[in-house]
Amino acid sequence: MDGDAKTHTAAELIDRPSLSEAMIVSTCNRFEVYCTTSSFHTGVSDVVDVLHRKSGVSVETLRGCLYVRYADAAAEHLMVVSAGMDSMVVGEQQIIGQVRTAYQQATDAGTVGPKLHSLVQAALHTGKRVHTETDIDTAGASMVSFAFEEAIAQLGPVDIHQPFAGRTALVLGAGAMASLAATQLGRLGIDELVVANRTRERAERLAAHAREAGVAARVVDFADRRLALAEVDIAVSATGAQNFTITRTDIPSGHPLMLIDLSMPRDIDDAVTEGTMATLVNIERLHAIQREDQGGDGAALRIVAEELADYSSAQRVKDVAPAVTALRRHAAELIDTELLRLQGRTPDMADAEFAEVANTVRRVVDKLLHQPTVRVKKLAAESGVVSYESALQELFGLTGESQSVRVELSELPDAATLTTETATAANTSIETLRPQHQTQGV
Repeated sequence: MDGDAKTHTAAELIDRPSLSEAMIVSTCNRFEVYCTTSSFHTGVSDVVDVLHRKSGVSVETLRGCLYVRYADAAAEHLMVVSAGMDSMVVGEQQIIGQVRTAYQQATDAGTVGPKLHSLVQAALHTGKRVHTETDIDTAGASMVSFAFEEAIAQLGPVDIHQPFAGRTALVLGAGAMASLAATQLGRLGIDELVVANRTRERAERLAAHAREAGVAARVVDFADRRLALAEVDIAVSATGAQNFTITRTDIPSGHPLMLIDLSMPRDIDDAVTEGTMATLVNIERLHAIQREDQGGDGAALRIVAEELADYSSAQRVKDVAPAVTALRRHAAELIDTELLRLQGRTPDMADAEFAEVANTVRRVVDKLLHQPTVRVKKLAAESGVVSYESALQELFGLTGESQSVRVELSELPDAATLTTETATAANTSIETLRPQHQTQGV
C-alpha cells in the first residue's frame, strides 16, 4: 500500500465500532495492521473485512495468510520489527524509518491515539537501543559475507585468499546491499565488476567507488542485463524489485553461472537452475541457516525484554489510573454528602468548628486511601495477570470509563486460521505473510 491507500484504509478501520486507533506498516515484504480494539473477536473480524474490501482478496484467503498478536505480544513484535530483528537481513536499519513514517502518516490522518502513540514511541526507542548497544548493524554485512562463503563452497577448489581471481561479476542494484556485495567481490579478488541499475547515475557512482578501490568496473544499462549474463561468471542481484530481475529464459545456454540473490522478495527465480549450468544462492535459505546457527541475538533480545517490561508496566498503571481517580472522586462525594448532613443536624456549630471537622474528615479519608492506591498502582505495574482496574470496580462498586477485555483460550478463533499469544486485549497487530514465509503460531 502506498501512503494514500494506507491513510484511507486506516480511516475505514477506525470507522468500525470496535476499533479506535489504526496504523499500517507496509513494505516490500511486510504488511501489518496495528489497532486498538475494544473486543478481540470483533476487532479481528473488522480488520479482515476491511482488508477484504480494500484488496478484493477473499476472506478465506486472507485468513490463511494472517497471524494475530495482541496485548504484550503485539508490543513485543513491533519492538522486534523496529530493531531490524525480524527482517530478512537481520539488523537492517530501513525498517525503523518505515515504522516512523507509518506512524507519522497515521498521526497526520488522525488515526493514532494514546495507545498506539505509546506503543510506537516505545518501539522506536527499543530499535535505537538495539542498534546503539549491540553489534546488530554488522549483521547485514555478515549476511553478504555468508552468501559469498556459500558461493565459494559451491565453486570447488579455489585460491583461499582470492577465490574470485580471474572472474567477472555482474551486480544488479546500487543500494546498500549491492554496495556491500561489490566491496566484498573486490576483496575476494574479482577481476572486473559490471554494474547495472534502473537509475544509471547510481550505477555510475557505485562503479566509480569500485575503481577508486582498485577494481576494474563498468556500467551497462539495466535493460541489457541479459546480455551481460553471458559475459560474467557471477551475478549478484540486490534490487528489492517487485518482479524477478533474472528468470530462467535469461540464463545463457551451456554457460556456468553462479547466481547470488540478496533481495527479499526474491530477485532471481528459483527456476534458473532447471536445465542450465547455473547455481543459485538466495538470502531466504541463508537467513534460515544463519538464524539456526546463531540462535538469536542475546543482547538484542535482552533489550527488547527490558523495554517490553517497562512499556507493559507503564500501560498497566495507565489502565488502573481511571479506577483510582474514580475511587477518590467517589470518596470526595461521600465526604461532601456526610458533611452536608452533619451541617443540617448541627445548625449551631460555628463555621470555624465545622471547617476543622471537615478538614479532619478529609485528612482521615486521604490517609485511608493513600496506601491502597499506592499499592494497587504497584501491583498493576508488577503484574500482568490480574486486572486491578476490574478488582477496584468490583470492590467499590465503581464503573470505570473503560474496562479490560479478557479472552479465555477456549474462546479464541480456530487455531488453523488465527494464533494468539496472550489473554488480554489491548494493542492488536494483524500481519499478512507471503505464503512461502508462513509462520506457525504458538
